[in-house]
Amino acid sequence: MKQRSIEYIRNIGIVAHIDAGKTTTTERILYLTGRVRRLGEVHDGNATMDWMPEEKERGITITAASTACYWKGHMINIVDTPGHVDFTIEVERALRVLDGAVVILDAEAGVEPQTETVWYQADKYRVPRIVFINKMDKVGANPERTIHDIEQMLGATPLVLQIPIGLEQEFRGVVDVLTGKAYTFDEVGHAHELPEVPHDLVDDLRYYQELMLDLLTEFDETLMEFFVEHGVMDQALARKAIRRGTLTGRIVPVLLGSAYKNKGIPFLLDAITHYLPSPADLPPISGTHPVTGQEEIREPNENGPLTAFAFKVMTDPYVGKLVYVRVYSGTLTAGSYVYNATTGKKERISRILRMHANQREDIEELRAGDIGAILGLKHTVTGHTLTEPEFPLVLESIMYPEPVLAVSIQPVSKHDHDKFQSALRKILDEDPSLRLIYNEETGETLLSGMGELHLEIVASRLKREFHTPVKMGMPQVAYRETITRPVTVEGKFIKQTGGRGQYGHVVLMVEPLERGSGVIFEERLRGSNVPREYVPAVEKGVRKALEKGVIAEYPVIDVRVVLLDGSHHEVDSSDIAFQEAARRAILKALAEAHPILLEPIMKVEVRIPEAMVGDVIGDLGARRGQVTEILDRGQNKVIRARIPLAELLQYATDLRSLTRGRGSFSMEFESYQPVSEEVTAKVLRTLRRDDR
Repeated sequence: MKQRSIEYIRNIGIVAHIDAGKTTTTERILYLTGRVRRLGEVHDGNATMDWMPEEKERGITITAASTACYWKGHMINIVDTPGHVDFTIEVERALRVLDGAVVILDAEAGVEPQTETVWYQADKYRVPRIVFINKMDKVGANPERTIHDIEQMLGATPLVLQIPIGLEQEFRGVVDVLTGKAYTFDEVGHAHELPEVPHDLVDDLRYYQELMLDLLTEFDETLMEFFVEHGVMDQALARKAIRRGTLTGRIVPVLLGSAYKNKGIPFLLDAITHYLPSPADLPPISGTHPVTGQEEIREPNENGPLTAFAFKVMTDPYVGKLVYVRVYSGTLTAGSYVYNATTGKKERISRILRMHANQREDIEELRAGDIGAILGLKHTVTGHTLTEPEFPLVLESIMYPEPVLAVSIQPVSKHDHDKFQSALRKILDEDPSLRLIYNEETGETLLSGMGELHLEIVASRLKREFHTPVKMGMPQVAYRETITRPVTVEGKFIKQTGGRGQYGHVVLMVEPLERGSGVIFEERLRGSNVPREYVPAVEKGVRKALEKGVIAEYPVIDVRVVLLDGSHHEVDSSDIAFQEAARRAILKALAEAHPILLEPIMKVEVRIPEAMVGDVIGDLGARRGQVTEILDRGQNKVIRARIPLAELLQYATDLRSLTRGRGSFSMEFESYQPVSEEVTAKVLRTLRRDDR
């Protein structure tokens, strides 16, 4: 592939709820642009982007896969992301480095739970979006309702670019609102212009053209002036206005089609090139100088100082560790050395690769705006920044979701222990949303993740890729602990021996925070009783102590710890002494501050036939669920509820039994919430039974 000027590069992600058609849409894009010569299908297990054996078997996307293609002089780097909530980290780190996104919606299902999640992830990183309403040929397809969902549920302003010609099985084409032309699609996916707009759609076209004009003239005076003077909407000016509105987030262009039937993909590609940004359209990236702490910016210039962000790590069985990077400034060259500004280590780039799913193409360099993969980096992981030693800069890292489910895991054969540990380390490098804890008392290794499927995939990969079959225990809910009132406590560690002793003394204020706040440490020393050099040691002791609460030894979250005062000894004080003093203070605080247990609450969406609503709602109530909404979706009902994760283990099996196989559900983590005394007692009884 030839290098393109930065203005002709599009770095986009394909995001959506599971089964909305992300991978199928990507497959059609690759086929239409000539990147692949044969169409692959998800249900046949031969889709280009779903290359992992686990993806082929399950028919879902598990890991974000990247590729690149060309369309009308533009180079489009595409990242196809998972739709399952267990793999939300893949979406998070993709959106962290992408310039734009295509959100795929199911025309019958509308905005689904994971759609909301990825939408707000995109909001966090200010990623411009366009929407492709897919499956227009599906029974129950309702684009008007879906557009209403975009407005009401996502808080966005949809700009309708196309009107459907026919619905469900009769869907055969679209009317372009901007040009006023009508098109039908052939089986290959090419669009053919009709002599005129179908008579029954003329009024709809007029309505959406007026709506488009109203929306665009709100923020584009040039278009308004042209319309006032000539009485018509200029297409070239309107296209520029749509692009400007998309880049600023004022509007979200909406297109229609059916990826599986090859309908609407050329218009989607045109919209990607017309309305989504190039790297040059976005503000310069900013970061922090690792020495001075000053904020600095980097312009998207290939001749500027190198600034690249590592957003994904993958272990390839043939070539080793692959680090996916986005270059924001400067040029990465094969064979050169780079400086990891996050760790302070120098590393050598042995090879640079352009990825096409799991296929690799060697290239000589990556320039500003490019996405690619690097071989040879030993100390670089997700969230690290690569620069030149003379111009170090640390970019903001990625926030990882808290795992909500844990299992005990061990190799089937004791002889595989070392290989098992090595394989786990590689998988943890790849997936920062996994956590590994070794319980010294029981000798168990606990692996925590985002759900049952997440952990099943890890076990499958250990066996298939690393030839280390494992035994996994029953899933355990990842509870958390917190406090309910503020306290101020002292912690002292004084140890006198024949030689040098140990002395550390701290005064801490510990107070509860809102759900989702995490752990915040602050220093508000009133004097010089605690030298500044010991503050990091105090923080280290605090965070270490909060890893185990006093109720059931679950991690403590949503607290603020403030170092107020203390004292030191000129000779006997040390980092270790202040760490221990902080640990003792935290243990005292947790005991005095009315600790409580927290459990993960899931947002659940259950889709069932209307006749089964009563039985399913009754079952949800028995699971401590709170129904928040009941929606009509064609012949089905959709029940949305909030339910504790502890009540949802094995729910898929129970729902199939309850609905005679006609029900389905999806869930995603919402928040940690307090549990009742009754539930706390139940959890403690379970833990004591497990210990026995």
